[in-house]
Amino acid sequence: MKKRKPESSWSTPWDSPLVPEFPFTFRDVEVLSLSYRSTRKAIEALLPSPLKPTGDHVVIHIYNMRDVEWLGSYGECNVMVGAELGAKARGGYSPYLFLSSDVGLAHGREVHGQPKKLADARVETRGDLLVGVVARNGIDIITGTMAYKQERATIEQFKKMTFDFAVNLNYKVIPGIDGKTAIRQITSRTLADVRVHECWIGPCSVELRPNVQAPVFRLPVVESGPGLFWKADFTLVEGEVLHDYRK
Repeated sequence: MKKRKPESSWSTPWDSPLVPEFPFTFRDVEVLSLSYRSTRKAIEALLPSPLKPTGDHVVIHIYNMRDVEWLGSYGECNVMVGAELGAKARGGYSPYLFLSSDVGLAHGREVHGQPKKLADARVETRGDLLVGVVARNGIDIITGTMAYKQERATIEQFKKMTFDFAVNLNYKVIPGIDGKTAIRQITSRTLADVRVHECWIGPCSVELRPNVQAPVFRLPVVESGPGLFWKADFTLVEGEVLHDYRK
């Protein structure tokens, strides 16, 4: 086997890298997007400065990732709030992310700076009901429901009722071995080649249960909003650094 040079290795181990390089594609993804109103105070408490909230909506995406290059098949959940960085960017900030893939967990934290933690996330059809569940430590921290495919819609309709979550903002912190912070940034990424195959909208319910290792309860539900069930393919490509705290 030809030895790789340290300066050209994307991930470790050198001979069997854990993290894939860009781009890689997600196919046949099922998404249950749950929305609700929380409090602006709760959202502000989770936003790192200089990010500012754009409203009081929370959107929880629960995914069945059925066919992902490198990663295989797994479940994921992205909890997002509307945020902006002055005139530079406006989108959805992720205070919490959960998934059942070690590759996805490592890639999210190492590359994007996403706050990913291990959990079981899944979307199920139970009779005439769509149910999204996220569980960690044996506790269902998120349970969401929506009627099964009753009203056709578009993602743009849902964004107008909540916020534009196409741009994903993250607070990336990588500690150094010397006890100092090696990287501290606000990063941004946008999915490419998004192909939506079907999309359905309707009222949803959201229930949060306390767990200090997965504290989604810090974004309390004030009023449930619309839910969206959609199927799509998309590609993950390079993002950008919007703000570097160390500079």
